[in-house]
Amino acid sequence: MRVSVKFCGLTSPEDARAAVEFGASYVGAIFAGGPRLVTPQRARDVFDGSGTRAAHVGVFGAASAEHIGETARESGLDVIQLHGDPRASDVQAVRSRFGGRVWAAARASGALLPAWAGELFREADAVLLDARVPGALGGTGVTLDWVAIARALDAVRGTTPVVLAGGLTPMNVAEAIRALSPEVVDVSSGVESAPGVKDHALMRAFVAAVLASRA
Repeated sequence: MRVSVKFCGLTSPEDARAAVEFGASYVGAIFAGGPRLVTPQRARDVFDGSGTRAAHVGVFGAASAEHIGETARESGLDVIQLHGDPRASDVQAVRSRFGGRVWAAARASGALLPAWAGELFREADAVLLDARVPGALGGTGVTLDWVAIARALDAVRGTTPVVLAGGLTPMNVAEAIRALSPEVVDVSSGVESAPGVKDHALMRAFVAAVLASRA
């Protein structure tokens, strides 16, 4: 099985360039707040570093479909990633204003997926799995219980691609892939030297670990 890599929370063209040189299929920018927040123009500058060699992903929290669609156009997005506990209706609303792919995050508590996970798998182009942490709406860097989630996932997954996030590092990503068989693995803080500053050695090691997991 081929597993693609997404480097998220990018804030510089140099890091985006390194991402595609190391083999990433997706590069992500954050519009949902936090220390990696970028403006639409800055995101476009970051994506210029990767060119067309990787899909450009924008991560959004609680925002209107109008705002998301406008930001997507300004920053040159190929994929919109919805956080903040989106529902199928949110995916549909964004689709009405954006012609690219729409991913939706489903945050798990222990072994429990949200009750509406099934509707996300039916409606979204991919579902991103992340850990639910009280008070946090976006990515948290907290590791999921992959084995427990795998059992819950079997009931709702179908053929919709799974994007696995949450505390991934070069040291644990192979184990996560073996447990969940995601189509995409998504990393941000696990390859950083500081928030928003990627460590290129860790990025390279992350991709190497993903490639080794396919052997």
